[in-house]
Amino acid sequence: MSRAVFIFQVPLKDRSCRSDKDCEKGGWDQQSHGLKTGSCVKFDVLRKTCEVSAWCPVETKTNPPRPALLAAAENFTVLIKNNIRFPAFNYSRRNILPVMNDKYLKSCQRGKDSLCPIFRLGDIVRDAGEKFSEMAVEGGVIGILIKWDCNLDRLMQRCLPTYSFRRLDEKESNKTLYPGLNFRYAKYNTVDGVEERTLYKAFGIRFEVMVFGQAGKFSFIQLIIYIGSTLSYYALTTVMIDWLIGTSCYSAEVGQIYSERKVESVQDQQKCVLCVSYVDEDNIRLVKRSQKKSLQDVKPISVQPLKEDSGHLRAVLCLLQPGVGVDHDAQLPLDQKPDADPKPRRPAWCKCDRCAPSSVPQEELCCRLGDGACIVSSPLFEQLVLRRSLLEAVLLYRDPLSPPAGRGQTTALRHCAYGQYISWRFGVTPDDAHAAIPSCCVRRIREEYPSPDGRYSGFRPARVASMKASMQSCPNFVSLIASVGNESQ
Repeated sequence: MSRAVFIFQVPLKDRSCRSDKDCEKGGWDQQSHGLKTGSCVKFDVLRKTCEVSAWCPVETKTNPPRPALLAAAENFTVLIKNNIRFPAFNYSRRNILPVMNDKYLKSCQRGKDSLCPIFRLGDIVRDAGEKFSEMAVEGGVIGILIKWDCNLDRLMQRCLPTYSFRRLDEKESNKTLYPGLNFRYAKYNTVDGVEERTLYKAFGIRFEVMVFGQAGKFSFIQLIIYIGSTLSYYALTTVMIDWLIGTSCYSAEVGQIYSERKVESVQDQQKCVLCVSYVDEDNIRLVKRSQKKSLQDVKPISVQPLKEDSGHLRAVLCLLQPGVGVDHDAQLPLDQKPDADPKPRRPAWCKCDRCAPSSVPQEELCCRLGDGACIVSSPLFEQLVLRRSLLEAVLLYRDPLSPPAGRGQTTALRHCAYGQYISWRFGVTPDDAHAAIPSCCVRRIREEYPSPDGRYSGFRPARVASMKASMQSCPNFVSLIASVGNESQ
């Protein structure tokens, strides 16, 4: 069991005494080690100090001896053993290599061999930028850093340690209360039946060994992932894929399918693209629908060559051959022109004198780009667009079990006539484009196949597929395949 004892307080500045009056009983201060007993006792030959009641005697601060007691330890040597392991590669290594036998370890020197694991203490302190003779006085901490940088590839395998040294503690005495490294230990003995303790303060140098390391090995999978992530970071993946598909690595069919599906076309109902074909021009014009400007005056966004519908062209040739059945009751001979009704007032945008005025800009379109004859005056217009027997054959081909269209059922015939004109004048229409039929042609078709109630839906953009025509028996029958959307005029 511990008990309080009376000890001498170290006489610092303003703490010495001359008599018991200078030591107030029970007094204390911040730097005191106990309560004053009120007695002024002799500390040494010249000084007196106040006696205090405390648990243990306090340490007397003294400066370490110079030079250091163990100055000869500078020439001591130490053998450092270090083992490492990289679990990812199941690889182990030690700093004492297999070729390092007893003879090698007895003769190796760090100055000549950087892999020698035997170190002289003075050299370690010197490589850390310190002097052993000065550091040994108050002590210190030296870090020994062992770094492993390993390449584990078979052809380029290299895994060797590198050593470096640095001081870890604060050596400046004006920046810390107790610089360097010191530790205390005590020895106990008994004198005249009283137990005494002798406290020792030791100074020394401590060496801390710290190991760092990394290892790598080539992996083809990791290389592919790295290249892919790099290309993705710089947005080059699509460029690389386009280039690969365009090369000989893939067939031409795959490249074409990829090109068609690479960009998805989205139809804009407000700004749809219209196809315009003029009888005095061989090209197809693509224009944007305008709500304010006449379609005749809208400038094209592009001009494309006309792609003929081969099926429709073969049907034309069959119609022009002698012996083909003609509905003479419904059609006029090829060398005669139909009698035109009294001409309406010509609009400003009309070039053929047969267009009807309209309040809808999308319907203000003429069959011609410049002044001249109207396309409805052509005998082929009567044969290919208005011929009733031809239209009935097309309707019957689409629905073989449908009853024949009567004289009063003109809606289907009128819609079929619109499709016949589009296949004739537009051929294969571009993707996501809508064919616009001239006003004069719409007027003539409606005169031939009028609506019973006199009402028409007007212009409605609807994508029209190309009409495929095939001739199964040219002298006897012409089979035309027409695929028409909703009523477009």
